[in-house]
Amino acid sequence: MEPPEGSTNQSHTITIVPRYCETDQAGVVHHTVYPVWFEMGRTELLRANGVAYSELEKTGVLFVVYQLSVKYHRPAYYDEPLELTTVCTKVSPARVEHAYQLKRPSSGLLLAEGATVLACIDKSGRPQRVPDFMQSPEK
Repeated sequence: MEPPEGSTNQSHTITIVPRYCETDQAGVVHHTVYPVWFEMGRTELLRANGVAYSELEKTGVLFVVYQLSVKYHRPAYYDEPLELTTVCTKVSPARVEHAYQLKRPSSGLLLAEGATVLACIDKSGRPQRVPDFMQSPEK
């Protein structure tokens, strides 16, 4: 796959507004939703760099979650606008690492933070190299 022009964004922020189905009866976002939001952040970071994940898949490049961590600081609530910042922290030959921060933009309060390690695999599930355009320029 050819590198997209201007694919240099190492971080990207999206707005998330929790839906009713993502909360418990008290209106608090359920803990299982955060990894889904992290995936949204990764997908939009790729898109901000001119790449759709579906296009990577068509070329036989797949990413699977190898490791996931979440630290919950404060609750998020139904229908409150939130900001999720996703940062690509490291790209190695067969892995990509991201860090996440979910904040309440009205106060800047950190609600949750997390990290993922993605393994790059082919369609048969075997490890493969991360595409060159995703590698850091200094590598």
